[in-house]
Amino acid sequence: MERLGLDLAPALLAPALVHSSWCAEHAGYPSNERLEFLGDAVLSVVIADHVYRVYDTLPEGDLTDIRKTVVNAVALAEVADELRVGDHLLLGRGEEHSGGREKPSILADALEAIIGAVYLAAGIEGARTLILRVLGSRLATAQFDRTDHKSRLQELSARLFSSAPRYDVQASGPDHARTFASVVSIAGADYGKGEGRSKKQAEQAAARVAHDALTNPNRMETPRETHYD
Repeated sequence: MERLGLDLAPALLAPALVHSSWCAEHAGYPSNERLEFLGDAVLSVVIADHVYRVYDTLPEGDLTDIRKTVVNAVALAEVADELRVGDHLLLGRGEEHSGGREKPSILADALEAIIGAVYLAAGIEGARTLILRVLGSRLATAQFDRTDHKSRLQELSARLFSSAPRYDVQASGPDHARTFASVVSIAGADYGKGEGRSKKQAEQAAARVAHDALTNPNRMETPRETHYD
């Protein structure tokens, strides 16, 4: 698990990688479910503390929304996949044959279990270091992700063009690590491009670029005419 960037003996993390399906076939092995329970609690505390300190002017509801951008199964599964956690899991034969190493629920649970194991081995500061290292990029863009740029662009487009934005999204990469690229056009011309880990993120990113361009004409490139077959 070199990608975690932790100076911990592999044996300390090993219990976090034992899935219940393995335990059903190998007596005497405890599963990672208790560590998952602990890691979930530690993750919530660390992220809550972080967003409380960083976003020191936001009300409780906004802080909750930001926390939810990273404390959710989808985000945790994506991070676990990036860290190649699935390569190290101990799975039963059934889970192995059904693609358990790539299942989002198993990956998310394993990452929480790893956080729990790190907490036991290195305390809250060790867990904080790990959590902020692997989730830091998502936290850095959390405030941006909360803004509904598509709605803002929709309203602006109606005022300026009496027309609605149109999004063209293309996906690339394997199923478990898909990336999306979006181009938004208005009245037949392109105004913004964006990328993301989901179609929604890509569209929001493109809408943000387009809204910024339309509200800052001096920075806007000449729109490209778009032709649809």
